[in-house]
Amino acid sequence: MNKKILTASLLMMVSSAALSQVSEKEAGRLGNELTAIGALASKNASGSIPAYTGGLAYDESVDPLKNIYQNERALFVITNKNLGQYKQNLTQGQLALFAKYPQTYQMPVYKTHRSAAYPMGVYKKAKQNATTAKLVDGGNGMINFDETVPFAIPKNGIEVIWNHVSRFRGGSIERNAAQIPVQSNGEYRAIKVRSQLTAPQYLKDGYSAEKDDNVLFYFTQAIKSPARLTGNVLLVHETIDQVNQPRMAWSYNAGQRRVRRAPQVAYDAPAPATEGLRTSDQLDMFNGAPDRYDWKLMGKKEIYIPYNSYKLADPNLKYRDIVSAGHINQDHTRYELHRVWKVEATLKEGARHVYAKRTFYVDEDSWQIAIADHYDNRGELWRVSEGHALQFVNANTPWYVSTTNYDLFSGRYIVELNNEERDPFKFGVQVKRKHFTAAAIRRQGKR
Repeated sequence: MNKKILTASLLMMVSSAALSQVSEKEAGRLGNELTAIGALASKNASGSIPAYTGGLAYDESVDPLKNIYQNERALFVITNKNLGQYKQNLTQGQLALFAKYPQTYQMPVYKTHRSAAYPMGVYKKAKQNATTAKLVDGGNGMINFDETVPFAIPKNGIEVIWNHVSRFRGGSIERNAAQIPVQSNGEYRAIKVRSQLTAPQYLKDGYSAEKDDNVLFYFTQAIKSPARLTGNVLLVHETIDQVNQPRMAWSYNAGQRRVRRAPQVAYDAPAPATEGLRTSDQLDMFNGAPDRYDWKLMGKKEIYIPYNSYKLADPNLKYRDIVSAGHINQDHTRYELHRVWKVEATLKEGARHVYAKRTFYVDEDSWQIAIADHYDNRGELWRVSEGHALQFVNANTPWYVSTTNYDLFSGRYIVELNNEERDPFKFGVQVKRKHFTAAAIRRQGKR
């Protein structure tokens, strides 16, 4: 068993660690009234959210982007004309998008399918972690944690966020995508990127307790176009305890032909190749150290969230079919009613971040953040993020096919899409540890 247990010296420092694990009796709820991953197994009171029956079955031979719900029609479409009927199941960010774009913004709502599923090994580890995993240093790290979902029965907001950050994403995946910053008039220029994300347990040369003990995953991102950015590469070793051992990052600049340490790739630093429309910690909806915020669990809500987003992932679509002024073409989206954990993050006194407050809505069946609302230092809602996901049946994991981040002040936004890319998602890619070194990204970045 490859446990990520922090060093003995750190353990000596955390005698006051919060005991966040649950009892064996409480963990026994997993796989009974709770699903193996910690969601409520039962349907909701009205039956509009069905009982969980296991999600979509794993089949590595199936095209995961084929729309298995293509014959379904929207139950209804939320517009400004009928918005009042559905406000109780919408977020503040969604309501703000309706207010910002009253003539064009809409949300097609479909039948709810609880399609999320994970490998049996993930469920087994989730149940084991529930009775062993502990937060340390005020929630800025974990001990006694094995790979994924440390807190299937969360007691506070930071535990929910750790479940998102550490969730299973297929083990090792290569992704080809376009990051598209969109101007207020709808004009854009796509930035093509190739990324590799690999958890240490899935390295070709195997997990090393000595080298991987505090590593959550390894990540590279190489820019393929436009020409002015081609060859620039980012490398990240994502740590579990980022306060005592901050994220390790390097960047290769193809123009200068130099590799430099990149400690600025964290928190509210502008994310590479996004034209300032997304912070570093907004990749994957949220990532990195949580230490600058106080996290409050607000309970569960039933919200219309992006789900089973096959229409948006359709490889027959061109980016111009999706990208439009103000927001993406909502005709290609799909929303369903799901139960989500609501978590509020408030900037700590004395801490610095461009977002003073953030509200996250986390899908109970996948632990993925579906929607995030971001407020500025005046308390005004500034940006709204949505994660459009589906179940990759060939990898037995849910993940995003697109993410959006809307700037309500400027009318600009950034969207990540894959429709025009070859091999947009390649799961099970075998890479060695040496792939995630400074020397390796120098080779990758050669034009």
